Amino acid sequence: MTVKQLSLPELVDACLELGVPGVGLWRAPVQSYGVDATAKLVREAGLTVTTLCRGGFLTAIDPDDRAAALADNRRAVEEAATLGTEVLVLVSGGLPAGSKDLHGARERIADALSVLGPYAEEHGVRLAVEPLHPMYAADRCVVSTLTQALDLAERFPAHQVGVTVDTYHIWWDDQAPAQIARAGAGGRIHTFQLADWTTPLPEGVLNGRGQIGDGAIDMREWKGYVEAAGYTGPIEVELFNEGLWARDGREVLRETAERFLTHAA
Repeated sequence: MTVKQLSLPELVDACLELGVPGVGLWRAPVQSYGVDATAKLVREAGLTVTTLCRGGFLTAIDPDDRAAALADNRRAVEEAATLGTEVLVLVSGGLPAGSKDLHGARERIADALSVLGPYAEEHGVRLAVEPLHPMYAADRCVVSTLTQALDLAERFPAHQVGVTVDTYHIWWDDQAPAQIARAGAGGRIHTFQLADWTTPLPEGVLNGRGQIGDGAIDMREWKGYVEAAGYTGPIEVELFNEGLWARDGREVLRETAERFLTHAA
């Protein structure tokens, strides 16, 4: 998504040119290009698919809506397996229309994970619950902290359900370093993502993630917490930013790689 202006073949070419060994993919462009075709494209290029994003949106109350969400998440698990990634990132979902019940919404996520966790295991895929910044709690994700994410994940085996650690969403939380250690001790850090916090936030706030080094987050500090917790997997950069999307994608990818080396490596 950092360079969503690039087609998948262009993205693969740019990664190869820059020596980027892996890429986290999103479902929409993969589905548009074709899941099998994407798997072949990436595999023949020698790239690793680090994660697939996203499953989730599991908070619906209506039985038909819940069944549809479970079916879509099963498809997401199957797509992840086809692409050869072990990790499906979950954005859990916001409050259903008319509801103010955060606790109930979180319990419905747990109910869904009890179904999806074993299904993912059957396909060699782990689910990574991603806490999103509290400003998204109403409409996108009622899981706002690593504490909440781990409280959900720890109801299930670590090889089924863990968490996503994303600097953009947790940097403000003084409990997050201890929760990263907790996640690491349980083998539940399934992916680690970087994005910076810049202000002012854009209208709608979704596409406000800043380029590494442009904002308030100390990337090396957070990378240090994750490494101290025992995480040795890929590090992704995930930026939703209209300004970056308006630029040449190869230039943005090159800049992102350089920023990672400067501010996080």
